[in-house]
Amino acid sequence: MKKKQICILGSTGSIGTQALDVIAQHPDRYEAYCLTANNRVEELAAQARKFRPAAVVIANEAKYETLCNLLEDLPDIKVYAGKDAIDQIVEATPIDMVLTAMVGFAGLSPTIHAVKARKTICLANKETLVVAGALICQLAQEYHTPILPVDSEHSAIFQSIVGEGDNEIEKILLTASGGPFRMFSREQLAKVTKDDALRHPTWDMGAKITIDSASMMNKGFEVIEAKWLFGVDADKIQVLVHPQSIVHSAVQFADGAVKAQLGVPDMRLPIQYAFSYPNRLHLTGDRLDLFKHPLEFFEPDLEKFRCLALSFEAIKKGGNMPCILNAANEIVNRAFLEDRCGFLQMSDIIEKTMATVAFDANPDYDVYVATDKEARRIASELLNI
Repeated sequence: MKKKQICILGSTGSIGTQALDVIAQHPDRYEAYCLTANNRVEELAAQARKFRPAAVVIANEAKYETLCNLLEDLPDIKVYAGKDAIDQIVEATPIDMVLTAMVGFAGLSPTIHAVKARKTICLANKETLVVAGALICQLAQEYHTPILPVDSEHSAIFQSIVGEGDNEIEKILLTASGGPFRMFSREQLAKVTKDDALRHPTWDMGAKITIDSASMMNKGFEVIEAKWLFGVDADKIQVLVHPQSIVHSAVQFADGAVKAQLGVPDMRLPIQYAFSYPNRLHLTGDRLDLFKHPLEFFEPDLEKFRCLALSFEAIKKGGNMPCILNAANEIVNRAFLEDRCGFLQMSDIIEKTMATVAFDANPDYDVYVATDKEARRIASELLNI
């Protein structure tokens, strides 16, 4: 069996490290061809020593020399640096699949390059479709490039529609844990700290995504992502708060039947399913015991969690509005983590940024880049008022 060659964009993050665990469990099927990281040079070097990829890329060019020194005794591993190098490495001929596990807007450009190079995309960078869903879907169709979802919710939806052919999707039921502040009042939310927000009740994720989960912006992004992945209007996507994170999402069909995918909270399952689709491989880990887990569902409070409401507004408006939403969120998310912004202030600044940046109903790539830059500038200014 020819091993699939996998490029992991963001190999030192939560998704990237779990993807490497999947590769380690199936060394007869998968090889890491290239690993990339933004700043974590020591972790990237350690991964390279273990998995011996053909190449590694550190986005931060200032850390290129350090990475070279750490790997100087492994001359077979090519070392590169910079954002352009990431764009170029995804086009390498031997690569079969690209796992886009980078965080934020930075994942857009290499994903476009990988799509044009006809590499199967295992999509974990939700911001790519949030920012430029129309463009990515157009390119995927033009270059006949499959996009397989890795987010647990979108993988669950995908698994629920496999085998359904052209059967009409009446509704997508997108589940959310509700984060650590599900039961908090607005008065309590006004006082929460980053340490409070980083204690997610069910998932172990990176800091940026954990904060987005606490504000429910992450779920808003997933609504936008689901619209593009599955061709369903946002008004047919219903968010259900499901604290146990056992039902990862579900699909309701035209006859009223609902299909769901259930499992313990373990991101390795959707990662491996994207790698192995349409086959299912053995995966070590806990198994679901329904005798021990109640299944509860609640409506989200859009007044308390304004970020989710703003996401629905952005996708309804369309054009470059979701790009504005994402850029402003990246600014306030970082500010909250650095104690420069309150929890409720995040949605206030995002909303003001959405009302200020010029709207473009038919953006191209250059417009997305300009919009991202302008929205970041305005959100940063609003932080300092």
